[in-house]
Amino acid sequence: MASITTDGVAGGRLAADDYARNFADLSPPLTRHEAFVESERCYFCYDAPCVRSCPTGIDIPLFIRQIAKDNALGAADTILSANIMGGMCARVCPTEQLCEEACVREHAEGKPVRIGSLQRHATDAMMAASAEAGTHPFTRAPSSGRSVAVVGAGPSGLAAAHRLAMLGHAVTLYDGRPKPGGLNEYGIAAYKTPAGFAQAEVDFILGIGGIDLRPGFRLGRDIDLATLRDRHDAVFLGLGLAGVNALDGMGGRRNVVDALGFIEGLRQAPDKAAVPVGRRVVVIGGGMTAVDAAVQARRLGAEQVTIAYRRGAADMKASRWEQDLAKTDGVVIRHWMTPTGFDDRDGAVSAVRFVHRLPGSGAAEEVAMPADLVLCAIGQTFVGDALGGVALGGGTLALDGGRIRVDGDRRTTLPGVWAGGDCVAGGPDLTVSAVEDGKRAALAIDAHLRAQDTALPGAA
Repeated sequence: MASITTDGVAGGRLAADDYARNFADLSPPLTRHEAFVESERCYFCYDAPCVRSCPTGIDIPLFIRQIAKDNALGAADTILSANIMGGMCARVCPTEQLCEEACVREHAEGKPVRIGSLQRHATDAMMAASAEAGTHPFTRAPSSGRSVAVVGAGPSGLAAAHRLAMLGHAVTLYDGRPKPGGLNEYGIAAYKTPAGFAQAEVDFILGIGGIDLRPGFRLGRDIDLATLRDRHDAVFLGLGLAGVNALDGMGGRRNVVDALGFIEGLRQAPDKAAVPVGRRVVVIGGGMTAVDAAVQARRLGAEQVTIAYRRGAADMKASRWEQDLAKTDGVVIRHWMTPTGFDDRDGAVSAVRFVHRLPGSGAAEEVAMPADLVLCAIGQTFVGDALGGVALGGGTLALDGGRIRVDGDRRTTLPGVWAGGDCVAGGPDLTVSAVEDGKRAALAIDAHLRAQDTALPGAA
């Protein structure tokens, strides 16, 4: 986030101990004893509903049984075989809406097995053991002699790269940022993944070998898609959503910024006290980014933080758990608030104007919400300019609703090109779903390459 020079926005609002406490691990890990106790609550269901609700299909009853038998590393192997980013997903995925919501105990008692916490317990043990031994739990297959370009080192790209390397293919992983990780590194609240976990997980994933990481290498600037298709046997696009939606009239105002930029600046700041925040902060939006930005603004010392959302609570993309977290931290959430403009003073916003309209009532009122910092979290967009146009030699890369069209194997309409994660049409924009896209595409790419060359190991 660019430096903001306006009245009411400043850093250093709290004592050093407050910053350390506010940005410590949001959900501390289970102890060994706690993990045993929690694992014994599982019924180990046959055809378990929790597995059906997991986008990556982790065998949840199996890994929980392994924890109960004091085999955390075996549990981690079960998890990571299905989801190589199981550690991150245990921290940031809305398990309360996925596996834990489907848990039989949730329906019977309103208290599900803490699947996410148990998953973290196992994957943390594996990452620690691998780091100490300097080994990786998965081994590469014999070299296939084939190369695959993976564009984007976010969750889908990392998952694709890891699985392709496991299958024996040489992978070149391009990413436009200085650090790999995508939104895991740049777009998630700092208190969810403290102590450099995002980069530790990337290092763990790349530890399999056979992946040549090229940071600072942007598609459309440093290389184009046509060249990648010529140089490699297949291409996977995990481009994410590079654009952010903006409110009409927000340009040029020093204290109106996009929420993702605010989160990125906070995550990358070596000293949280140096990150400026207003006394009165208004966050416009209703998704996870809005909640992450709002809660962190409070934890930086903002006195009053309000999330203003144009629809009702049930329509918010942020989970109920995230909404409750925001309220617990003192964030006010106001619904049915449609932004209409700003009040300015000396080139900066002094208030945001809304129309507050309750559905079905017909009544509406104008509201002016004072603010010295406005964070916009009204969605991201796919930027296809880097593709160099959708028509390329040998075919056309079709879009659907502004994102890349893919089939069930994440194959695009352009021969030799697959895609996954937030850049593809129809996905739920979750880390765990992006990982599944990358894994599924890697398996399809492998099958495609082996069908082309019967001399490859494992070819039919």
